[in-house]
Amino acid sequence: MGVEMSADKIAIIILLVGILCIVCAALIVYAGYCARKRSLNRMYDMIQKAMDGTFRAHNFDESLYAAVENKLAEYIDASETSAGKTAKEKEQIERLIADISHQTKTPLSNILLYTELLKEHVSPARIEEREKHNGQSRQAVESGEVCEIIALLETQAEKLNFLIQSLVKMSRLETGILVLNPRKSSVAELLEEAELQYVNKAREKGLYLNVLSEDTQDVSACFDKKWTLEALGNLIDNAIKYTQTGGVTVRVKPYGLFVCIEVADTGVGIAEEEHAKIFGRFYRSPQVSDQSGVGIGLYLAREILRQQSGYMKLASEEGKGAVFSMYLPV
Repeated sequence: MGVEMSADKIAIIILLVGILCIVCAALIVYAGYCARKRSLNRMYDMIQKAMDGTFRAHNFDESLYAAVENKLAEYIDASETSAGKTAKEKEQIERLIADISHQTKTPLSNILLYTELLKEHVSPARIEEREKHNGQSRQAVESGEVCEIIALLETQAEKLNFLIQSLVKMSRLETGILVLNPRKSSVAELLEEAELQYVNKAREKGLYLNVLSEDTQDVSACFDKKWTLEALGNLIDNAIKYTQTGGVTVRVKPYGLFVCIEVADTGVGIAEEEHAKIFGRFYRSPQVSDQSGVGIGLYLAREILRQQSGYMKLASEEGKGAVFSMYLPV
């Protein structure tokens, strides 16, 4: 009887232990399920906040959750940066396309118009009519009028070519496709090359071009020679274009951190209220709207300097000429 009771007790104990093990296993499974559910809920909240743009990493310990949270934060930051860059590039492309469409409309229309005039003027019926009224030979009529229209076509084609080249340069600079390579270079050599390019243009207009480079042989600055020459050339070209009497003077002023190149003219000058607008894309002063130009030169010049850690200043009064100063880092 005592043996039987012992066996029964053992059986009951085994049963209880078994039940306890089952309960413990169930509790462990349930705890694991709850932990996974909490983790999934936290991940869901993280992703939802990321989609809403409100996600911020809060845990900075050594747990796996904190590691996942920080990685997600890094991914979101990288995605936002990439999206912002893509949006900016898209905006620049749209603006460039709009600029090309707007700025090329007039020269293209003129080219088409002059082409139609050329076709009309060389038609046999029109030539015979002009021979009859003017008493000119067919060859003289054809030669004189055709040459005139061809000259107009050539002018418009050159304008269109200049405009497209300027737009391409502007786009490459703005989007970072074109990377400038500044290096220590002689300022005197830069001035000499600029003088060679524009001295004849000034003479043809009856103006002087004084490039004061004698005392600059030992002066150097950090710049990309090709593109800085373009920027300086734009300033000199504008000075010649908008000056009717007198001329243009280019001088150098070395400072501690920068070398200043001044381009001073005796032209029409720029009103003070226009100083903030003059470097804008396609901006042209009303007082020079009757002269050729598209309003890109100053914008390009300033952009070229900006990409070399330089800058540009303007000093001018209406009717008293203008002084554009390029500052190049030493």
